[in-house]
Amino acid sequence: MLREVAEEAGIAPGNLCLTRQMLGSPVDIDVHDIDANPAKGEPAHRHYDVRYVFYLAGDEPPAIALQNEEVSGSRWLTLSEVTSPTLREKLLQARLDGQPEPVNASALIHDGQGRYLLHLRDHKPGIWQPGAFALLGGGRTHDDQDLEGTLLRELSEEVPDLLPENLKPYAVETATSVDGLSVPIQVFTGIWRGDPDRHRLHEGVLLRWFTPDVLDRLRLSPATRDLIRRHAAENPSGGAPSAATPLHEGGRRPVLTGIGVHLHLEDDEGRVLLGLRHPDPAFAGNTWHYLAVH
Repeated sequence: MLREVAEEAGIAPGNLCLTRQMLGSPVDIDVHDIDANPAKGEPAHRHYDVRYVFYLAGDEPPAIALQNEEVSGSRWLTLSEVTSPTLREKLLQARLDGQPEPVNASALIHDGQGRYLLHLRDHKPGIWQPGAFALLGGGRTHDDQDLEGTLLRELSEEVPDLLPENLKPYAVETATSVDGLSVPIQVFTGIWRGDPDRHRLHEGVLLRWFTPDVLDRLRLSPATRDLIRRHAAENPSGGAPSAATPLHEGGRRPVLTGIGVHLHLEDDEGRVLLGLRHPDPAFAGNTWHYLAVH
């Protein structure tokens, strides 16, 4: 559908965003009979038009570039001028106002001492920002009462039992979805001081605390990096970051290494320690590997 809009009217997906009322669900399905077309080898059949509603992401309508082979004209209509009775009624009932609003929610979780919690996403096709560090959160559903409810549901699905305190709206950021749509995101701040290693992830690869000074070493969207640094500048740390809870009760042990070896480090829960390379090195940037020395 987005491809057809781009091809027929020249409107790119980035010019559009989801509506809170529809959230990507069809607003109407029109069914009508089509006569046979021997020139195209098409028999008589029933045609289904699945109709969706989007808001324009910008303040001004984008330029229209019609595909003359399929479209002979276009014009903007008020909702009351829509010719299809069923579609017009559903559009009016939806009370659309044309004003984009967030339909996604993310959590900027910090410990109050200068550390921020980031989530490493799965590196799979169809994942938003695959293989990158990001904030926890996700998209609103029709069952969510509000965006805070969206965030709490997403947190319970991604990291059960992770319950940040003092959740409150902080900023609205704009991102691009896997489909190319513009996505306004309501970012909430919250405080949590737990040990990420003690929480099982249901989505993604890992959770880690980071301080703003190391963000340039991570595969991270510039918008998220700027957001964290802005929050850190507005909320100076009240003290030194608390030390991460050791994974083993016995604390850390020095590990002897030799020249040119890879280290296979595994804990008593079967987890293997891997290192994520900096994005910029000449060899295997942004990949996970065994720790190695030469």
